[in-house]
Amino acid sequence: MDDWLYKIALTKIPKVGPVTAKTLVSYCGGVQAVFEARKKELLKIPGIGPSIAASILQKDCLKVAETELQFLEKQQVKPLFFLDEAYPKRLKPLDNAPIVLYYKGTTNLNHARIVSVIGTRKPSALGIATCEQLVEDLAAYDVIVVSGLAYGIDVTSHKKCIELGIETIGVLGHGLKRIYPAQHRQIAHQMLEKGGLLTEFTSSTQPERENFPMRNRIVAGMCDALVVVETAEKGGSMITAHFANDYNKDVFAFPGRVNDKHLQGCNRLIKTHKAALIESAKDIGYILRWEEVDFPKLVQRQLFESFSDQEQIIIDVLKNKEAISVDQLSYESKITSSLLAPVLLNLEFRGILKTIPGKRYLLLK
Repeated sequence: MDDWLYKIALTKIPKVGPVTAKTLVSYCGGVQAVFEARKKELLKIPGIGPSIAASILQKDCLKVAETELQFLEKQQVKPLFFLDEAYPKRLKPLDNAPIVLYYKGTTNLNHARIVSVIGTRKPSALGIATCEQLVEDLAAYDVIVVSGLAYGIDVTSHKKCIELGIETIGVLGHGLKRIYPAQHRQIAHQMLEKGGLLTEFTSSTQPERENFPMRNRIVAGMCDALVVVETAEKGGSMITAHFANDYNKDVFAFPGRVNDKHLQGCNRLIKTHKAALIESAKDIGYILRWEEVDFPKLVQRQLFESFSDQEQIIIDVLKNKEAISVDQLSYESKITSSLLAPVLLNLEFRGILKTIPGKRYLLLK
């Protein structure tokens, strides 16, 4: 787990988020290399100023990481780095995807079909009934249900999954030392048996208000389809729906009466073409073609995946080659090393190529 010391420490550098963390790894050539770099080397990296460089050189975050590793081992929590095979593939293409996730559970985070179910924390009786029926109908499609373990629609979806034996994942806005809200501890414990708990936050992180929009982007990014059951015009569900639209996810919403405050958010999403109107899970199955074909989306590369000019040049160079070094790749592509590094990282992040020993690169067939 020595390598994990540096991976976790990377997430604890003050003022360094996922985008900057990936830039550091790219320019330094590895996670450990970030903490071995000299000040003048760090200051040459875009977005790294004297304050961040000083934090890296002080290495205080390595001490924090040591404590975190002890917790992970004791509690059997699995850390996932963004280049790991087990890291959620649906999150990988997103620029702001967490560089490290912490997972406790039994479910495959890259299951063929994942649906996120969200909604208000204060649902109506109709909203609860709609959510329960949705989950029951989704069982026919062999899905994993993702939500945020919050009051209302979130916990309703988790409970129904447990009742029906459907795998379900709770994405948390805090560390795994606690469950928030505390009333959902028993539900969370049951989810570990057929599902799991997932967070980007280290164990001692408290459920602070600013953490929940960050949690919501994971709920939106992990799924094939996001369903808004019941929500007002403002709140976390609308934030999550907007994230899902930004990520080009399929978003669905149940409609409601025009004067029903509980459903005004759903109506607005439908009216502004941010969500498709649905009446049941069958609509989702029809729109996503689950009724017609079981296409292994995560196994085959998208037929019409788009690449930038530089990415396409690199892919063309790597075609029909076993593996080549960075220097050779730079020479053949005519792209300088400083420009090459972030492009290579992005392609690796998207599962297009991989690094092998000797810092050589191989195109994945």
